[in-house]
Amino acid sequence: MNYRQSIDYLLSFADFERSGRFQHRPDVQPVLALLHRLGDPHLGRRTVHIAGSKGKGSVAAMLESILRAAKLRTGLFTSPHLHSYTERIRIDGEPIGEDEWARLTAVLREAVQADDPPPDGRRLVTFDLLTALAFLAFRERDLDCQVLEVGLGGRVDSTNVFEAKDVCAVTAIGREHTELLGDTVAEIAAEKAAIVRTGATAVIAPQRHAIAREVIRQAAADTSCPIVDVAGSYSWRRIAHDLDGQAFRLNGPRGALSLRLPLLGRHQLENAATAVACADALTQRGLPIPDGAIQHGLAHVSWPGRMEVLRRKPLVVADSAHSRDSARRLRETLTDYFSCQSAFLIVGMSADKDVTGLAQELSPIARRVTAVRTGHPRAMPPQQVAAAFREAGAEAEAENEVSKTLEKVLATAAGEEVICLTGSLFVAAEGRAYLREIAATA
Repeated sequence: MNYRQSIDYLLSFADFERSGRFQHRPDVQPVLALLHRLGDPHLGRRTVHIAGSKGKGSVAAMLESILRAAKLRTGLFTSPHLHSYTERIRIDGEPIGEDEWARLTAVLREAVQADDPPPDGRRLVTFDLLTALAFLAFRERDLDCQVLEVGLGGRVDSTNVFEAKDVCAVTAIGREHTELLGDTVAEIAAEKAAIVRTGATAVIAPQRHAIAREVIRQAAADTSCPIVDVAGSYSWRRIAHDLDGQAFRLNGPRGALSLRLPLLGRHQLENAATAVACADALTQRGLPIPDGAIQHGLAHVSWPGRMEVLRRKPLVVADSAHSRDSARRLRETLTDYFSCQSAFLIVGMSADKDVTGLAQELSPIARRVTAVRTGHPRAMPPQQVAAAFREAGAEAEAENEVSKTLEKVLATAAGEEVICLTGSLFVAAEGRAYLREIAATA
């Protein structure tokens, strides 16, 4: 099996990311059974599990970078990816190689084929296999700690396969995937807080909705977990910022720390405080993480596609905002960090996202909107995206390709204007790939 064949095999199973069709399940027994046949590769190292509507990937990336700076061997599992599936499984900060990916997929396939058909008719899905693949890779490297980002929800997510964990963190909760997780913030918070396990430290990130904080607190109380409320135990203040990042001061149990972060946006300061809270919780559990590791880890974290500056003249930024809440934060960051009052927006979305909410939040700063169709199977028709922005009062048109649209906008934008790629991580990925291509041929 080579890498391309391994991807074809993994995608031959039901894949919510590509189809949008969720396979409802009462529990995670299918993936647990698979892991057992593989010798339980998810066990044997410290585990940090992170759920949430926004910021969970950023917190995971920041924490892994801190742990690596503390000279610990780390595994990081996140989703989705920008350019290659291998980005989802990182060991000591680096994606595993394609050859290793293919070899481990072959091991996985043998275990899947050895299974008898389940009596209830349930089947493994692609994300189950990707999760198991990560655990196989982590076991082979004898890691100190694994940091896992939940894929969807929490309660029946493929990553929620542990009886015991060290730290369970829940980042900001908002309304998302309501057809799967519930109609209210409280219901969604309960699904995500279900990752909390007895004996773990529960870290609660700053929450916009008070009911979300209460639901997570109750889940921790029900499992007798110690709670770290980030908003109550930490405070932070931005000191300075430029196109390369921001400097800030963080106060918490360690005292005052002067820190720098190469990620932009006030929300990333919240995420950084949450990552430090997770690191402090691990320190309380006997894992030595000095102040220098906090400083170095945050200063060198890499998390592309999230308020990422892709080009400076004209300024091109990419952000994966795809909900009302994330679009509001994107607008605030563009105005606050870039003094941007009007931007050229290139927007593409998945079919199940809140295009009305995104359009209403971003239209006030839109000089012109070009809606695009990404190469993703669940892409929303650009005409639908453009219509939502026109309804919100913005000038909008529809095009088919991200690269051609970006080429046209770059040709017309002046040096001081801002071009923003947003709506999904897939738009950011296609924009990044195009700019890298033209830079390589320049």
